Amino acid sequence: MPTQALTLNQFPNSFSHCRRQNPVLSTPSVSLNVSRSNETMNMRLSRERKRSSIMPFSAEQSSSFSVEQRRKVVEHICLLKAKKDLSDEEENNMLDYLYTSQYQMAGIVAISLGRISNENTENYTHAVFMRFQRKEDLLKFYDNSFYLKVLKEHVTPYCHGMINVDFESEVEDDILPIFRKGEEFNFGVEFVLLIAFAQSAFGGPVEDALASLEKLTADFPSLIVQTTQGSNINPSSEEFSHGVVIRFRSLEAFEIFLSSAEYKMWSTKFEPFIRKKLPIHFSVDPVAQWPPAFWHQAHKKKASPCPNSMLLSAFLGTHPSPFSVRYSDHVSNGRKASDFKDAFSEQFDLSI
Repeated sequence: MPTQALTLNQFPNSFSHCRRQNPVLSTPSVSLNVSRSNETMNMRLSRERKRSSIMPFSAEQSSSFSVEQRRKVVEHICLLKAKKDLSDEEENNMLDYLYTSQYQMAGIVAISLGRISNENTENYTHAVFMRFQRKEDLLKFYDNSFYLKVLKEHVTPYCHGMINVDFESEVEDDILPIFRKGEEFNFGVEFVLLIAFAQSAFGGPVEDALASLEKLTADFPSLIVQTTQGSNINPSSEEFSHGVVIRFRSLEAFEIFLSSAEYKMWSTKFEPFIRKKLPIHFSVDPVAQWPPAFWHQAHKKKASPCPNSMLLSAFLGTHPSPFSVRYSDHVSNGRKASDFKDAFSEQFDLSI
């Protein structure tokens, strides 16, 4: 059994967790090889820089205001090593149960997961991303009996290793970026970068590296939807000191950014301060309806959806079976944006 074999103590008195954003039942492996020429890449990047430089004054004001209005969130990353003989049915079962765990517990405000598309030195096969409102919610999540049961019955039998990284970050203080809702978050590519900085780099070099990466990602709004990063606060996982999560608008946007001269320059500049890094990415597909595992659990246990989804369904006046309820759906039903925000603010104690 590898040293990172699954245990029930990945975090104080608990296991760990997994989830996929919009259920991706079998995401095929995607090569990182980009066939387009360097000239084409440079042309795309040139257009990107032009868009940023000619941003209207009103948009600049809005951007400056949003920087002042930020809200803290806690990000959770879980990487799994599935067994080589894992069947499609077993994979779907594992991911469905992980995904529907959010409907049986409070605290999770956003989630995505899927099969990792790129090969990596650690041989991780699946990734799970979750967002919590506060650290206390994350601690309760790790100890949640329902989730621990899901891990024991639907994850451990199919996996032989895992790692968890948690960090606190900030996002724009608005309903859509906090909950990762709206058209921009319905699909794309989730990029996760785990970094272990050298001990001698802590302080100036680390702060410089993170600040530079934050500014770099902010310079490409047509490629990137959202970026969060921070120092690992999970005491059971000291392998990596920091985590980064970037949501790209598409696979093409992801490839363009990683091939850009700016990102390569950032990587080269701070490579001497990095002891180890693990980059992975997975596809996020639109959600059409609740995964079947959820309805099986709900009917078997006569359970109802979690308060979060119940609130959204009741507010929109729809049956809870469609999961992908977008902001545009809400507006088309005649509700005002302020009503939508107020409902979720009350549920999650958000002052938006």
